[in-house]
Amino acid sequence: MDGRSGVVAELTAEHARVRSLFDRIRAARPGGAERTALVERAAAALVRHAVAEKAWLYPAVCRYVPDGDDRAERELRAHREVEELLASLTAADPAGEEFTELLVAVVARVTRQFVEQEQTLFPRLEAGCPREVLRDLGDRVRATEAAAPTRPRPAAPDAAPLVRLTAQVWGPLDRLRDRSARRGRG
Repeated sequence: MDGRSGVVAELTAEHARVRSLFDRIRAARPGGAERTALVERAAAALVRHAVAEKAWLYPAVCRYVPDGDDRAERELRAHREVEELLASLTAADPAGEEFTELLVAVVARVTRQFVEQEQTLFPRLEAGCPREVLRDLGDRVRATEAAAPTRPRPAAPDAAPLVRLTAQVWGPLDRLRDRSARRGRG
């Protein structure tokens, strides 16, 4: 881990995994089964990532970052926008023009959010949050991502306790649906 601690290292590593999926999506044939499967994997990863951030990162931002409440609210709005795009993307025909337009919008929005977090939010959190809290949050984020839902729900609650509660219900249901539909494989 590049000297970063806990939650920041965990989220930055997940950003890198999603960027790698984006690169593979760009390289795959438009409308092809491989691209569709990669988009499904990226969408699931983004939903799990958003759930973990809502459950653990933003409460810490509110507590340890100056103007954290405003920053967390902006981040939550960005997540809702991405989840709305993902919901439209998963409903679109993978061979259609709308799919490509939505995919470009998702990649652009997510990439912008990742850069902003890595360059401004994460350094501010690390500066104000105790090391042991950052480490603990990293463990919690990792565990949450492993069990989180995989399908976008733009209308889902943003409050951390409700996010954690609904994730316990939707996570297993989504994974069951994903397995039965062979979603994300290709």
